[in-house]
Amino acid sequence: MIANKGRAMWLRNCWYVIAWDHEIPAADDAHLFSRKVLGEPILVYRTASGSMTAIADKCCHRHAPLSVGRREGDNIRCGYHGLLFDPDGKCREVPGMDAPPPKACVKKYPLAVKYKWVFVWMGDPDKADETMLPDNFSCDHPDWKNIPGYLHYETPYLLIADNLLDFSHLSYVHPNTLGGSKEIALAKPIVETVDANGQRGVKVSRFIPNVPAPPFYTRFRSFDSNIDRWFVYEFLFPSTLLMHSGGRPIGDAPDDNSRAVINHSCQTLTPETETSTHYFFQQSHRAILNDDTVRHSMYNTLLEAFNEDRDMISAQYRNLSDGALEQMLPLHFDSALIRFRKMLKDAVEAEKP
Repeated sequence: MIANKGRAMWLRNCWYVIAWDHEIPAADDAHLFSRKVLGEPILVYRTASGSMTAIADKCCHRHAPLSVGRREGDNIRCGYHGLLFDPDGKCREVPGMDAPPPKACVKKYPLAVKYKWVFVWMGDPDKADETMLPDNFSCDHPDWKNIPGYLHYETPYLLIADNLLDFSHLSYVHPNTLGGSKEIALAKPIVETVDANGQRGVKVSRFIPNVPAPPFYTRFRSFDSNIDRWFVYEFLFPSTLLMHSGGRPIGDAPDDNSRAVINHSCQTLTPETETSTHYFFQQSHRAILNDDTVRHSMYNTLLEAFNEDRDMISAQYRNLSDGALEQMLPLHFDSALIRFRKMLKDAVEAEKP
């Protein structure tokens, strides 16, 4: 919890997204991919079989990054003193020695790929459980179309989570993109607890009747009436949003989607350090809209809006002092984020020995 500026609250026995699968080079590509998660530099690469492996990007000898070394088949040669590591992180060769010492190895992380998200498990490897992976189905499904996105924040991840847990900000941060109506902030969200099938977090439902279509929609289609809008999403440990959203012209039946805009979004936050964050996102539209201009229009608007978020959250972070969380005035806007933070805090405490 960010009670003091930069102090981290990280759940470790869970899956964090480290990359989109297209970011990881092919096995015959000399480039090496590295990204930091929870303060730990991790090297992810593909083996000749096509599978991926994740090992610490830190040679056990002098802690040089293995990512500035080179591939030798499925192995990685440290570019500083030449130690050779296999995909399991075991040292196979030390130049000038008959055999590597038993302690010559680097950490291997459990890794999973689901619907184009590459996940690493940051806790006890024996507890890695793929049933805990989120259902990010629209990232890779023939019924949905999207463009994958990534942003980097120089802020703690929980400030961004707060933003995603409170959509009332759409009315004021995004009036010309995702918002377009003060009624979003006026609508009271329904907040429920999620704790089943390996998933924990909150479910937030917000319904906004009879409002003008937002600029986000009108950039790729026109409306001759106001619409009824909805946002229904789960925000799950450690920090993943899975959302159904859309709008249909007023008067259309709830099951009549002939004129409706229907979207599904998958967004996830991965702490890089205590004060920086990786943000992976996509917003999908139904594949029956077989028009690439729609996909690109949605992505460009989303990127514009998420940069609006980043500007606001970055300004907020620069304004925080020590003990800021205790000094903030809780309001009705905060019901979902307060519940999620309490659940997360309890889960982090439960991990302590």
